[in-house]
Amino acid sequence: MWEPSLFSVTPAASLLSRCVSVGAVSQDEIDAAFSSPNPVFSTRLQETEEMIRNQKQLDELQLELELLKMEERSADVSHDFHLDQKNKRLQLFACHLLDLLREQRILRQRLMRPLARTNLPVPAHMQSFMVRSVELMMDFVACLEEKLRSAQIQTTTADSLTLLVSYINRLFSPAGNVTLPYVDLSSRRGGCVYADSAEEEE
Repeated sequence: MWEPSLFSVTPAASLLSRCVSVGAVSQDEIDAAFSSPNPVFSTRLQETEEMIRNQKQLDELQLELELLKMEERSADVSHDFHLDQKNKRLQLFACHLLDLLREQRILRQRLMRPLARTNLPVPAHMQSFMVRSVELMMDFVACLEEKLRSAQIQTTTADSLTLLVSYINRLFSPAGNVTLPYVDLSSRRGGCVYADSAEEEE
């Protein structure tokens, strides 16, 4: 008894037959693909896969490069790698200075004189704290200047208010001197009028 599945057309076979009919792939390429250990139906597909694989490797390399750059920017200055480079440059500079001092006697004598003040070196692991201290000091100076300016403005305002009050007092004092005689004169006139009316009634 025969099995129908052996003679029926599978979806893959139907797809391959359509590709052969439209010319997308030839029958020889299909046969060669099935005969090779790594079956590839088309050279174009193989080239595309190779391009995708190369692009993926390139992206991975670019990512590693970005990570290395980021690590270099955020690296600790006290790391052995950076300290070795600094030591090499310092040794080269020191050798150059020694050669100059051997040749220049006057310069050597001048440098051997004691200075009034010396600049203390800052250790590498303390440089970030030193920078932060300088920033805090600058913020403190700016805040202090603002407070002093505000206090000066308050003092000026208080002086101006005192001066204004004194001017108002001076302005009202002559007005009071004029008002008192006017009231006294009015009361006198009122008294005279009252006396005249009393005499007329008698």
